[in-house]
Amino acid sequence: MLTNPACKYAPFPPVRLTHRQWPNRTITAPPIWMSTDLRDGNQALFEPMDGVRKLQLFRALCDIGFKEIEVAFPSASETDFDFVRLLIEGNHIPSDVTIAVLTHARAPLIRRTLEALKDARRAIVHIVNATSKPFRDMVLGMDQAAVLAMATSSVELVKQLSTEQPDTDWTIEYSLETFTATELDFALEVANAVTAASVATPTQRLILNLPASVEVTTPNVYADQIEWMHCRLAKRDCIVLSIHPHNDRGTAVAAAELALMAGAERVEGCLFGNGERTGNVDLVTLALNLYTQGVSPGLDFSNINAVLRIVEECTQLPISARHPYVGDLVFTAFSGSHQDAIKKGLAAQQPDFLWNVPYLPIDPADLGRSYESVIRVNSQSGKGGISYLLENTYGVCLPRRLLVEFSCLVQRHVDHQGGEIVAADLWRLFTEAYLETTHPLRYIKHQIFECDAQGIHLTVEWAGATHLLCGEGNGPIDAAVHALQNLGVHIQVQSYEERSIGKNAVGSDARACAFLEVATENGKAYGAGIDVNIVTASLKALVSATNRLAAHTLTAMPT
Repeated sequence: MLTNPACKYAPFPPVRLTHRQWPNRTITAPPIWMSTDLRDGNQALFEPMDGVRKLQLFRALCDIGFKEIEVAFPSASETDFDFVRLLIEGNHIPSDVTIAVLTHARAPLIRRTLEALKDARRAIVHIVNATSKPFRDMVLGMDQAAVLAMATSSVELVKQLSTEQPDTDWTIEYSLETFTATELDFALEVANAVTAASVATPTQRLILNLPASVEVTTPNVYADQIEWMHCRLAKRDCIVLSIHPHNDRGTAVAAAELALMAGAERVEGCLFGNGERTGNVDLVTLALNLYTQGVSPGLDFSNINAVLRIVEECTQLPISARHPYVGDLVFTAFSGSHQDAIKKGLAAQQPDFLWNVPYLPIDPADLGRSYESVIRVNSQSGKGGISYLLENTYGVCLPRRLLVEFSCLVQRHVDHQGGEIVAADLWRLFTEAYLETTHPLRYIKHQIFECDAQGIHLTVEWAGATHLLCGEGNGPIDAAVHALQNLGVHIQVQSYEERSIGKNAVGSDARACAFLEVATENGKAYGAGIDVNIVTASLKALVSATNRLAAHTLTAMPT
C-alpha cells in the first residue's frame, strides 16, 4: 500500500502568469530539431555504442534530415573524443549538418572540448551546469552568485578559445540544467548574463536551452515556465529558445508541444525516446504528431521500419510493439468493431481528400507501412476483420449472410486453437468449408444446349457413381436444379451473387467467384465456387451448397 502522499510529496507551485498566451496558439511550423541520440541517448545504454555503430546511426540521422546532431561528450572519454575526430577528419559530416558536443562548465573540460572540434566547418559548443536550489545546496555547494559566475565564465572561455579557430563557424549553446526546478527569477538572471557574455546578436544567436532535466510537474506548468522566460528575456531576438524535455512523468511529448506553443523554437531529443531514466522526448512521435496536424516536420520517416531497424541494431534496445507510429501492432485492429470501422473508412477514403479513417490517425502508407497489417484476426475479432483480410489478400468479397456464417466457423477455430489467425489460414478454412465439398455430390462437367428454355447436360458423381443428368430452366442454374431432381435432390435457390477476383479483377488473370444459397424445408446452406468460367463457377457453388446442406441436415438428402 502506498503511503499517504500528503506526508511525503508537495504539489509543484504554479507559475504566476496572469495573461498566458500559449493555450490560444497552435503549432504551424516545425521546430529546429536537434538529435542527441549519439550523446544523451548513448550514455543511457547498457553498453554504449562503439564507433562503428555510432557512425551508422549518425549517417541515418543525416538521411532522416537532422541538421543539428549532438555527437559526443568529448571531454568525458577518449572514445567520444576520438569519434568527433573521426567525423571531422573522415569528412563524414554533410555540408548542411552542424555537429554539437557537450561540456560541463569547467575550464579544463571546455579546453578539451574545443580541441576535439579542431578544423570542423561548423560546431555547437553546448555548455551545461545545474542551477536549481537542490543542486546548488547538495551537489555543487555553491550559492547563486557562484553558479552565475561559473555560467558566465564558461561562456566567456568558449568565446575566447573559438577566436583561436577562426575557420570554424561557432555557435554557443547554454543549458540551465534542472531548469524546471530553478527559481524563475534566478533562471532569468542566469540566462540574461550568459546572453551578454556570449555577445549574441540577431545574426549570431545564442542557443538558450531550458531543459526539463527531470519532469517535476505537469506539461502546462512547463509551458508556463517557458512563456514566462520567453516574455522576459533581455535580448530575445539574439536567442534561439530551446527545450530538452525528459519523460519522468511520461508526458515529455505533451510538454514539448505545449512549450512550442509557449515560445520555444528548438527541440532536443532522441529517436523513439531513448535517454536517461525514462528517456528524452521522443522525436519520432513529436514529429509525426505535427504531421497529422498538417505541419510538415522536415524529417523523413517515410520508411519508418528501416529507421526502427537501425535504431534497434545500434542501441540494442527493443522498440515496444505498442510504440506510437512504429510499433508492430499500432496499425493493427483485433477488435471486431474496430475492424468494421476501419474497413468501411478505407473503402470510403478518396484519393487527394483529407485523411479521415476511423481508428487510424495517420495513413500507414505515409510511413511505408502496408495495409496488410492493419487488421488481424483473433478471438476478439469480428466479421469486418475477416472480410477485410479475404478481400485485400485474395480479392474475395463475401455476401453478408455468408460472412456471418463463415465468421462463426472462424470463431470456433480460434477459440479452439487460440492466438491469431492470418489471411492464409482464413483462406484455408474457407476453401475446406466451401470450395472442396465433394461428398455426396461432385461436379464433373456440363454442356449447355438451347431448347424452349435453357437446357443443361450435367455430369456429376453421386454417392460414388457417375450420372449424366438433363434439366431445363430459365437459366443454367435453374436448369441444373431441375437436373438434380433426377437424383431425388429437391432444393430451391434462395440467393445468388457473383464476383470477379484476381489481379485487379480484370484481364486474363481474373476468375469468377459465385456464391449461392440453397434451401429445403429442413434448412439452408451457402456454397461457393471459383472458375475462369462464370457458369462453371455457379454450378460448383450449387454443388457446394447442396453438399453443405446434406452435411447439416442429413434427412434432406437420399443416401
